[in-house]
Amino acid sequence: MELSKIEKLLEKYLDANTSIQEEEALSNYFTSGKVAPHLQEYESMFGYFKMSKAETSVKPIQLKTKKPNWKRLSIAASIALICSLYFGNGYLEQQKAKEQYAQVKSALELLSSKLNKGNEAMSSSLYAYDDTVNKVFNTK
Repeated sequence: MELSKIEKLLEKYLDANTSIQEEEALSNYFTSGKVAPHLQEYESMFGYFKMSKAETSVKPIQLKTKKPNWKRLSIAASIALICSLYFGNGYLEQQKAKEQYAQVKSALELLSSKLNKGNEAMSSSLYAYDDTVNKVFNTK
């Protein structure tokens, strides 16, 4: 490959504008051993890249997958449901008791007003009876 073409490709490579084929051509040139003296500083870099591509790990990589713990989640949901039923039932009973108290109170108020009305009618007729009895017997 021509030296001027290699220099242009190297400049493009350093600007991160090369394609994969152009990078392969640069890698082949710098690993061939026939490198121009003013470009030998890049020879070790491309040699390292070639060597690191060939490296493999003997230890298998174990990826930990995050699985939701359904058992704990279902237990938490059950506890939340039981608590809401317990406290909700208490609140519902309290509301029913307030409603019943209001009904009994209104019924007693109605009864009281009717009894007071009857008492007033009875007391007025008793006073009339008393007056009549006093007139008949002429007692003062």
